[in-house]
Amino acid sequence: MTFSKSDTADEASEPKILVSACLAGIPCRYDGKSTPVPEIVRLVEEGLAVPFCPECAGGLETPRTPAEISGGRVLTRDGRDVTEAFEAGAVLAAAAAKEHGIVTAVLKSKSPSCGSGEIYDGSFTGRLVPGEGVTARALREAGINVITEKDFVNEYE
Repeated sequence: MTFSKSDTADEASEPKILVSACLAGIPCRYDGKSTPVPEIVRLVEEGLAVPFCPECAGGLETPRTPAEISGGRVLTRDGRDVTEAFEAGAVLAAAAAKEHGIVTAVLKSKSPSCGSGEIYDGSFTGRLVPGEGVTARALREAGINVITEKDFVNEYE
């Protein structure tokens, strides 16, 4: 299932898209920056999408030490286990999606929270492996269509 323009809400209804907050221009990435996608920023500004950062919602600070999934756990580059915070954020993301009647989530590719299809391998070398982030998995298990910002831009055009 992919994104379609009908996944956005009409003026009289709740937003139907959950988006990674960093894609909406909110500086919440591990490095304290954002990676805005103009089409996503516009949807948020129009009230058609809900921005959400599961890492911040799970209690992690911005900026923070980079983390990757390794052996089923989420570990920071300096070896700290932050799995619990990532899982807490994923639960909150799924709750927000349910609260707003979300049908699609547009999440940041490659992220240990939001990655869908491929994520970094846990070695902090930039190597990618097939997989999904903690929040992407939780949303997919909750029946939400999960796509990356790249999929979104391709489908939205």
